[in-house]
Amino acid sequence: MASSLTRISYSSAFTFSASKTSVFSPSLFASSIKVPTFSPLPVKPLCSTFAPHASHAISFTTHATSTPASVLDTSTKTFHGLCYVVGDNIDTDQIIPAEYLTLVPSNPAEYEKLGSYALIGLPSSYATRFIEPNETKTKYSIVIGGANFGCGSSREHAPVALGAAGAKAVVAESYARIFFRNSVATGEVYPLESEARICEECKTGDVVTIELGESRLINHSTGKEYKLKSIGDAGPVIEAGGIFAYARKTGMIPSQSN
Repeated sequence: MASSLTRISYSSAFTFSASKTSVFSPSLFASSIKVPTFSPLPVKPLCSTFAPHASHAISFTTHATSTPASVLDTSTKTFHGLCYVVGDNIDTDQIIPAEYLTLVPSNPAEYEKLGSYALIGLPSSYATRFIEPNETKTKYSIVIGGANFGCGSSREHAPVALGAAGAKAVVAESYARIFFRNSVATGEVYPLESEARICEECKTGDVVTIELGESRLINHSTGKEYKLKSIGDAGPVIEAGGIFAYARKTGMIPSQSN
């Protein structure tokens, strides 16, 4: 009996739900619902003839760099004079001891004094000194060295001291990179590399000539010639007087007079 009543109640509830659903069916209200419609916005294609307003137009003008022949041409450059010969591993403390680094090269008087101490740090085994006592300039315009010339600290005073003393070029079997770079940047001396170990074939006081265009060294005292490695693009920089002088003379940066 109870089970029959339960089935009747479930059946009635289901009938009521079904009829309720059919009464409120959405299909009865479909005609009364207004769905808004949207029209897409017109899209204009990009115009390929767009030009900026004259007041905002930007123009670029490349700076014309000049390369004067007098600055760049080192093909006829020669050095002639006595040579001063040293061995391997001549470090910057031997070229110019640290106690003299307080001298300011931009001061003409101190520049000259700095040169008077060039190579003063060499050991006593070098009987002949690069600069004679009570002198500020050397009589040796060319220094000939062995391997690893200019090693040690990165002081730019080393090539400056040699240049201030009157040296024009150094010819070595190889260089410490920082000395080579400082020589080019300051424009004080030409750091030339030899293909042979000429420091063992030349002696201090020999008369030599360096021809940059031919990349060779001639020892007039012995009659021998030696092939040098080309100085390359560093030559014009040194010829101009250093990296900043080169940049000014070739128009890379404004000259100091502007």
